Parts: sequence; structure tokens; C-alpha cells
Amino acid sequence: MVAETAEARLKRMVMRSWRRGTKEMDLVLGPYAEAHLAEMPPEDLDIYDRLLQENDQDLMAWIMGTDQPPAWIAPLLDRVTDFARNRLTGPA
Repeated sequence: MVAETAEARLKRMVMRSWRRGTKEMDLVLGPYAEAHLAEMPPEDLDIYDRLLQENDQDLMAWIMGTDQPPAWIAPLLDRVTDFARNRLTGPA
């Protein structure tokens, strides 16, 4: 089996961010992925890759603050949430 190249990994992750299963998560994760994945350090990319395996209902509850995210994902979700909020409403 051939290992995934860094470029192929980024393309896969961006595509998966835009094609989640719910339109709401597409609109949260897609723009974030396009804006930030290419500059993320490898350890953050690993966490984001794990995030993509979570189901949309859990992700939405964590982002909306109606449920507490697991500790491993909380810092990244804070950044995703801030990005989405600023994108929709402008900086606070």
C-alpha cells in the first residue's frame, strides 16, 4: 500500500470538510479547511483528521455549546467555532 502524500492528504481533508452529510457542517468546516489546513502543523492536522471521523450531530452540539467536547478536540473546535462566528458576523 502506498502512503498518502501530504498534498493528497490536504485535498482529501478539504473535500471531506465540504462533504460532511449535513449542510450546516459543510458550511462550518469547508471554509475553515480551505483557510487553515495548508498552514497547520502536522500534530494539528492529525487532530483535524480525527475530527473528520466524528459524526455531524456531535460536532454541531460541541460547536454550538450544547454539549461538552472531548478534551483532545476542544482547542481545535474553539478555533473552528471562532472562525465560523467571525465569518458570519464579523470580528467581535
